[in-house]
Amino acid sequence: MDDYSILRQFADSWGLLAMFLFFLGVALYTFRPGSAAKHRDAANIPLRHGDRLEDDAVSTTTTKTKNEVRT
Repeated sequence: MDDYSILRQFADSWGLLAMFLFFLGVALYTFRPGSAAKHRDAANIPLRHGDRLEDDAVSTTTTKTKNEVRT
């Protein structure tokens, strides 16, 4: 048997099972109970050190251009 046939047979049987088990492990690890605090902390990384997205959005929408100030 050549290398291609051996690797294809492995991929069709045990390789597929290994990839499925890896996917299942990652999914279970991600959605495990008690991980909500870690996910919330990771989601708030851009807002650390006192930065707030609402302040940036308000300041950009309320800034007037030179033409608006003159009228």
